[in-house]
Amino acid sequence: MTPKQMSLSMEQDAGFEKHRKPTRRDVFLAEMDRVVPWAELCAVIAPHYPQAPKPGAGGRRAVGLGRMLRIHFLQQWYALSDPAVEEALYDSAAMRRFVGIDLGEESAPDETTVCKFRHLLEKHGLADKVFAAVSEHLKQHNMKLSQGTIVDATIIAAAPSTKNKAKARDPDMHQTKKGQQWYFGMKAHIGVDECTGLVHTVKSTAANVADVTEVANLLHGKERHVFGDAGYIGVEKRASKRGRKFWIAAKRSGVKAIDDPALREITEQLEQAKASIRAAVEHPFRVLKRQFGYVKVRYKGLAKNGAQVTTLFALVNLWMARKRLLQTT
Repeated sequence: MTPKQMSLSMEQDAGFEKHRKPTRRDVFLAEMDRVVPWAELCAVIAPHYPQAPKPGAGGRRAVGLGRMLRIHFLQQWYALSDPAVEEALYDSAAMRRFVGIDLGEESAPDETTVCKFRHLLEKHGLADKVFAAVSEHLKQHNMKLSQGTIVDATIIAAAPSTKNKAKARDPDMHQTKKGQQWYFGMKAHIGVDECTGLVHTVKSTAANVADVTEVANLLHGKERHVFGDAGYIGVEKRASKRGRKFWIAAKRSGVKAIDDPALREITEQLEQAKASIRAAVEHPFRVLKRQFGYVKVRYKGLAKNGAQVTTLFALVNLWMARKRLLQTT
């Protein structure tokens, strides 16, 4: 087979890249290209994706599934809207290489095509299946669930403005008070494995849903130990024990109120030990908000944003496990 001739745009990129240092984006995309289980994820989506037209048949040719999935993941990693990811593909050579686009031969998929792919994933509930496929991939690489789960939740802000056509805020989002400040938006509840630090369960709710009410939905069923902050006090009444031990943080005021100095010191040491274990649950949130820049919902409605959050945590797991995965690829 004759090698494909390089287009002018590829020759220009190749000539430029001979004299430049790989950027953080280059390194990041190269690593994620190796650790994402592309074949498994495409197999999950393929039954719902439009088939290629038969030879001689009319109609527009569908963009390859693998290419659209890569574009979808670029949106999650760089917090890009549909129009923004289209522009980024024209602007960034690193992104074009990751997706496999040669501007000398073809144009990048437009924002409408990107939007339709996202709607396809939402319509068929594929975000949960993508998350499950990633979890199974990690399990096959010896990152299995242990007997301990850490539960926590974070608030994702939504636009509180009513300056829109409906003259109202998103009805699926609600406000809640944390400390002395009010927030409007949704909550991402996660269950994190105590040993690996990876997210094994994700649930999305409105912001006014109490953390403790979602604990039963965040357990994989084989835990012997469950850890949570003071927001989960009273969880024993809401989640089945089934031989589990709940290690919930005590309120600071209660610890300070202990009169006996020796007993207070022992209690403080126990609380520090529990806090050191719970600290692992903050790592996925850091990657979500700082690494991927997801601090505010993009869409209207809990279903769409919940699907994005689930996809993001699947990618968070891959990012956190990338060093171990790269050793085996």
